[in-house]
Amino acid sequence: MKSSNKKNVKKEEVIKPKINKKHFKNATHVVFWFSIGAIITLFLISSFSYLAFQNYYKNKIYPGVTVNGIDFSKKSEEEVKNYFIDKNKNNLNTTFNFTFENQTATVSAKELEFGYDENLLSTQAISVGRSKDPLSNISMIFQAYTDGVDLPASYKLSTAKLNEKLDPIYESINKQPVEAVFNFQDGRVTEFKSSEKGREVDKEKLFSQVSEKGKSSSTSNQKIINIEIPVKTLKPNLTTDKVNEMGITELIGTGTSTFKGSIENRVYNLSLAAGRLNGVLVKPGEEFSFNKTIGDVSSLTGYKQAYVIQNGRTVLGDGGGVCQVSTTFFRAILNAGLPITERNQHAYRVSYYEQDSAPGVDAAIYTPNVDLRFKNDTDNHILIQTVLDPSEQRLTFMLYGTNDGRVATLTEPVISNQSPAPEPKFEDDPNLPRGVVKQVDFAAPGARASFTRTITRDGKILAQDTFTSNYRPWQAVFLRGTKE
Repeated sequence: MKSSNKKNVKKEEVIKPKINKKHFKNATHVVFWFSIGAIITLFLISSFSYLAFQNYYKNKIYPGVTVNGIDFSKKSEEEVKNYFIDKNKNNLNTTFNFTFENQTATVSAKELEFGYDENLLSTQAISVGRSKDPLSNISMIFQAYTDGVDLPASYKLSTAKLNEKLDPIYESINKQPVEAVFNFQDGRVTEFKSSEKGREVDKEKLFSQVSEKGKSSSTSNQKIINIEIPVKTLKPNLTTDKVNEMGITELIGTGTSTFKGSIENRVYNLSLAAGRLNGVLVKPGEEFSFNKTIGDVSSLTGYKQAYVIQNGRTVLGDGGGVCQVSTTFFRAILNAGLPITERNQHAYRVSYYEQDSAPGVDAAIYTPNVDLRFKNDTDNHILIQTVLDPSEQRLTFMLYGTNDGRVATLTEPVISNQSPAPEPKFEDDPNLPRGVVKQVDFAAPGARASFTRTITRDGKILAQDTFTSNYRPWQAVFLRGTKE
């Protein structure tokens, strides 16, 4: 049995080193100040190096800076400028051809002062790494040195000189929009103006195209640059469809004729009759009567004497020239695709109606029995407008309504059964002095003229009608004076 001697065993003492706090504190101070010194030393070295770097590249472009892919490291601002001045000399013979429809203007790059912007490019190149922010400068210089900084090419253009050169074309293009006018009173439109879109040169787009295409030419040595002048649409504030509730929104048909060589009274009469049709509204489903609309044609209603066809002869009568109006109106309703319920030909071929048309596209009226009629088979009103141009001696009818998709196509008139005019006829006239000869009727050959109108919508035929005219050969008549 073991005896216990724990009381006689002494615990082993652990001896811990004693740290001198004063010495530890001194060591920490040494490390701290050593680090500070190192940092200051590095800063001074870096600053000295940076200042030395800046001094070396004073007035020179930093390494890695390129313009349009061209390295300008160590080059001066003046050298960059001169480089692009020389490049611009290669473009002096480049020409720009500006076109719009049938108009053309040719302008040289020299006239437009077009080319590299040497001042801007040289300033940009020398400015890399030279901002007011030192840290930003260091970052930019480092980036240029390691990865490179490429500045895109910049171009200059004298827009003032370009505008000056193209001003004549601008004037033909630029057109202000027309605001709609519609004044209605007592069943008649007293004032009407259809709205029209305007247009103007898109100068911003034009300048951009000149710069872009000029830029491409400078790298491809292209000497002729074609540019179509861009145009933008100007919309009116008040359109036709906003000023009325009758469905009068657009032009649906026009008809024209010329009356060159007409005597003064004839021009007066056709102007009077056309004016009485201007502003007339035709209701949906209504049949329009030419005779009913213009009323009585006589001296009592303001008409003067001019040549008319009466009882087989061409004689002076009230209202001569009104058939010019009915013929022109007939052409308008033909082109509008409206159903024509009555149309009558002239007895013989009238030269006035063949000045701008083949034979057969005429319509005779003689109040009250010989009429011209059509039906408004659309769902909206139709407005009749007339324009008489004295300088061109032209009459125009315009029909406004709502386009329902119908399209009228007319064939060219087919001329057949032609026959010459009879020999002239001479008649004695005791009221004319002996020896005086006066022509009172005019010769015209006979013929048969026929044309067909086809009305379609979406390619499907809605209606088809044929208009045939059988013109008699007409004899010239002369009066011979017998009076002593």
